[in-house]
Parts: sequence; C-alpha cells; structure tokens
Amino acid sequence: MEERDKRLAVLIDAENVSLKYIKYILDEVSNYGIATYKRAYGDWTNPTTYNWKEAVLKNSITPVQQYSYTQGKNSSDSAMIIDAMDILYTGSVDGFCLVSSDSDFTKLAARLREAGMLVIGMGEKKTVEAFRASCTQFKYLEMLAAEEDQGSSVDIDEIEETILKIINDNEANDRDTSVGELGNKIINRHADFDVRNFGYSKLSKFLESIKSIRLKQIGDTIIVYPAESGVSREHVENLVRKLVSQSPDRTMMLPELKQKIEKQIPTFNIRDYKYSKFSRFINELDGMRVSGNQVYME
Repeated sequence: MEERDKRLAVLIDAENVSLKYIKYILDEVSNYGIATYKRAYGDWTNPTTYNWKEAVLKNSITPVQQYSYTQGKNSSDSAMIIDAMDILYTGSVDGFCLVSSDSDFTKLAARLREAGMLVIGMGEKKTVEAFRASCTQFKYLEMLAAEEDQGSSVDIDEIEETILKIINDNEANDRDTSVGELGNKIINRHADFDVRNFGYSKLSKFLESIKSIRLKQIGDTIIVYPAESGVSREHVENLVRKLVSQSPDRTMMLPELKQKIEKQIPTFNIRDYKYSKFSRFINELDGMRVSGNQVYME
C-alpha cells in the first residue's frame, strides 16, 4: 500500500519573521508533505504588516488577526499556541511547522512532540538553542533563502563523532548502518543538522566527504563503515602499553582505554585487526590482562 504524504499545519509568527522568507518556507515544507493548514499570525492593523497582504493571498495563507494589547509584546504567541493545540486535537495532521525565532514556542514544540507529531521549526540564526532542540528538525531561514553562508550550530567534528558512535554501536550488535538510518539518528541527536549547512545537497555526498568513514552499495542499500585506520597493529599495541603504564598502579578501565585510543586515532576500528571485541585484542597482548572491565599491565 502506498504511503500517503504527511499532512502538516504551517503556523507562521508574522511579527517575528520577515516576509522575504515566505517562498522558502513553503518550498521547504513541500519536502515533508502537504500543508493542509497555512496560517500567519499578527496585528494586521499595524502598518508594518501591510506588505503581507499580497503574500498571504498569493500563497493561500489564512491571516489570523491578533491585536497588540500590550505595547512591545508579540501578540501572536498565545494565538498560535491555542490554534496549534486545537489542530492537534482534531487529529487531522501528522506534524507541524512552527515558523518563529521566538523562544516562547519551546514548550509548544515539546508538547507537540510528546503527542507523536513531527515538529519542524524554522527561524533565523538568532533562535535560542532551547527552541531548536525542542523541534524534531530545525531549519535556518537564512540558509533556506541562500542569502548568506550559514554554518551549522554544530561543527563538522561533532557530527563526525556522532556518526562514528552510531556505526560503532551498531557494529557492537553485529548490525550494519545504512545511510537512511544514519541520517535519522543524526537528526535525533542534532535537530538543526542539515547537509546544506556544509555545502552539500545530499546526505550521501556529505558522508563521502568524511575521511573516517566509507560507503558501500549492497543491493538497494548504501551501508556506512568506518574507514580503515591505516595505522599498524604495532603502533596500536605500543600506544596501549604507553597509556596503561602511565596510569596509577598500571591499570585502566577498558572503556577509558578505548576512548583514549580513539582520541589519538580517530579512525580506530578493532575490526581492522581481525577482532570483534576490544577486550579480546587487549587480552592477547603480551604483558596485558583484562579482568572484568579493568585492564592490567603485568
């Protein structure tokens, strides 16, 4: 049975978002599904919203009037929140797109996710981390509009570390890691991750640029593996002995030792040396012994 497109409610804080982003917002939403609700919130009696009239008509967006009862206070927040909850309880959508750089929507995004909704946040780079993290995914408006080079709030090293951890965790359970699974898990850990922030249009192309991993096509699936370290076994053995010998009483916890090795050899993978378990590799080194989770140098 063919899966239907997701139905999304697009709620735009017009008092907090520039009109110039409308086209890019709706184009991006179309990548996820169909916008069954399109609403923009603001005080339409305010001269600053005058230019929105043409945009809402052209894009079939429903303008929602919200008077500014308090000077200097964004009047749209409460109206958007109430509407979002009303739409949620209708059960007619699969997700929401909340467009604002305002941190006041952090709790709303978290509540919608608790209800099992896909929550796509969109805002400018000034958006606080709390709101970004509360969304399933977060998109920077500047990046969508391609008006300037927009870097991700997480750097490439942090993403690479996440990727290697995901792959290693799967390998520990004798599971391969597909590009699709990897993409979903990266987003689960970094809501604002987007390959376009790094200059790529596809996740696979982004992954190909990371030297510590390699991709292999198996049937219809692309599998991601750690790249071979290119470091000799002798070098690893010497590093193990050096690290343990420098520890108090010449002992070290096994996870700590592995972490220290990976820090000095980012591409380290025990399978490159024909072992499935790190503990077995250490236990077979002359003068080394593993007991429980502890490494001893004899």
